[in-house]
Amino acid sequence: MTMAANPLVRPMLSVEDARAQMLDGLTPLPAEEVALEDALRRVVADTIVSRTTLPPWDNSAMDGFAVRSSDVARPATLRVIGEVAAGAAPSVTVEPGTAVRILTGAPIPPGSDAVVPVEDTDATPGVADLPQAVAIRTAVAAGAHIRRAGSDLRAGQRILDPGTELTPAALAVAAAGGHATLPVHGRPRVAVIATGDELVAAGTPLGAAQIPDSNTPGLLAAARDAGATVRSLGIARDTFDSVRNALLEGLAWADVIVASGGVSVGAHDVVKDAFASVGRIDLWRIAVQPGKPLAFGRAPAGGRSGDVLLFGLPGNPVSSLVTFELFVRPVLRQLAGHADVLGRETITATLTDPVRKAPGRRAYIRVRLEHDGASWRASLAGGQESHMLSALAAADGLAIIPETVDSAAAGTTVEVLRLR
Repeated sequence: MTMAANPLVRPMLSVEDARAQMLDGLTPLPAEEVALEDALRRVVADTIVSRTTLPPWDNSAMDGFAVRSSDVARPATLRVIGEVAAGAAPSVTVEPGTAVRILTGAPIPPGSDAVVPVEDTDATPGVADLPQAVAIRTAVAAGAHIRRAGSDLRAGQRILDPGTELTPAALAVAAAGGHATLPVHGRPRVAVIATGDELVAAGTPLGAAQIPDSNTPGLLAAARDAGATVRSLGIARDTFDSVRNALLEGLAWADVIVASGGVSVGAHDVVKDAFASVGRIDLWRIAVQPGKPLAFGRAPAGGRSGDVLLFGLPGNPVSSLVTFELFVRPVLRQLAGHADVLGRETITATLTDPVRKAPGRRAYIRVRLEHDGASWRASLAGGQESHMLSALAAADGLAIIPETVDSAAAGTTVEVLRLR
């Protein structure tokens, strides 16, 4: 009698192949218009053009005196006929032999083609009374210390492209271009489920055989750090019904559901079955350490169009957060519209400690990075077992040990994924 093949017993996928399957067909979430103060780190969904010319008129780059450059080709004393401050329109014209006191940002008065900084005159900075005359000590050329109209922005000029992540400087240029709101891609909605009969909420007194749920706060924070809106679906028991009910709640709201625990082959590992009951499983088992048992699939959104992405991460806390970094975070960044879905820098460093790993799997070793002015060094951040959160908390990088290597000696050059 021939046994039917188990669809979940498949060769382990490489990190790249697994990630490619997860990202396949994903498009950024629809655009929404948000105020500038709510747009930090969001991603621009459409081309943004300036609505203004900036500066809108020639203005002074210095506190000083607006003059005719022909009058100050050599040191000279000029009659002061007025003042123009920022926010005020000039009321006088600079005639031959005259000067107008001017403050930084103020419009250049008619007749003037240069500004002499106050430091290059005999005027006392900060004195409110207008002098009757000013001695100019140094010659200035035409155009000196004048910011020309449109030297920064021109009305109609493209200032932000689709896919741009909105940094503080990008938000400032949008404001300068006359925008109070911007079209950005929506934030992915991530629902997090912890599974395990042994888990209790953090801060709850522990009973016999109980441990605090560290995965929920860690994964919620990781999702929020990746730009998502998050919701906890609580702790599900190690039963099919408990996990499935949590999934059904998440399907009504989320774009992505992340469950931790219950994805291995134990008698109480029910997450894969629960996934299959509401949707489908696309992959399981990845050639990665930590985190080989990782389920990924899709399910119809409850009462909405489209699919919800399902991630079943390992229950060990380090495995859960490392696999989130490698697989869930890129998916969230793609949904949010980022052009660079990884969003992390990879550097080359020298190991200061020897490491060992499982054969045939790519290892991500938790390390601390130091730079000696010429090169990076990577030291083990602590124990590398998948339950040792203290080492992950101390780490600022993940040293990558390839599948073809079982051990690496101190002094080995490796690539390191920077986490901070």
